[in-house]
Amino acid sequence: MPDQLTTLSQSSLQDYHDCPRRFELRYLQQLVYPAIETEPALENEKHQQEGEYFHRLVQQHLIGIPAEQIGKLANTDNLQRWWENYINAKDLRILKELIGLHAEVTLSAPLGKFRLVAKYDLIAIDNNKVTIYDWKTYRKRPRNEWLAVRWQTRVYRALLVQAGAHFNNGKPFGPEQIEMIYWFADFPTEPARFIYKTDQYKRDWDALTRLSEEIASASSGSTLRQAQCGASLTTGFPLTDDVSKCSYCPYRSYCNRGVRAGDAADSELETEAEELFDINFEQIGEIQF
Repeated sequence: MPDQLTTLSQSSLQDYHDCPRRFELRYLQQLVYPAIETEPALENEKHQQEGEYFHRLVQQHLIGIPAEQIGKLANTDNLQRWWENYINAKDLRILKELIGLHAEVTLSAPLGKFRLVAKYDLIAIDNNKVTIYDWKTYRKRPRNEWLAVRWQTRVYRALLVQAGAHFNNGKPFGPEQIEMIYWFADFPTEPARFIYKTDQYKRDWDALTRLSEEIASASSGSTLRQAQCGASLTTGFPLTDDVSKCSYCPYRSYCNRGVRAGDAADSELETEAEELFDINFEQIGEIQF
């Protein structure tokens, strides 16, 4: 297995689920992105940057910096609207009253030959209940059914059961104690809430284990073929049969699946386009006060 492939995340698992070939190109071959993801390119790049900055603003507020001070930094129309929606959201005001707020924390746990890693926007603890909050700046409010089957929803809850004991005096959280909430900056009164149950956790962790074994096997085979042939043969990482996903994939030119990027305004797949890449907080500059 390539040295760099030591961890799995909700993003890499979603890539593998959506298109094993994309997973191979991104995580094994680590190829640069040869094509833009969506049109119009500049507008969507700006939206992504604003989304990253909004996450940082919320994080700064949660660690105690006054809202009035942070609000001055919301210097675009989108940021101003999102920030005002966040500050005025009645269902978020309770956060300051909770026992523990843990913003931008990373959890990990062994998963087969890998470590499963997730970075949480917020883990909020209130006595016997723990809530995962994830901030979304989608232009469209996705369906709950779509969110429920995403690997982010499954990974974040299952990993908190596996690796969250240090938030609970050394005792693992039970699945029934956990809820995950997606809060949409453009739809502040329409959060998506997902409770958890023991049978769901067992199914999720079993599925994650099987998937990690499948990825490990395919990755090892791909590495062996590269060593023998000097080139990548992708029998272990087939292309998706759903060509609609290719419109928003930056690797589509490698696969002869089109040149022009899909228009983010044309389809509900826009949410999938925004999920293609994790927000990397280390690449966002610290906010100066």
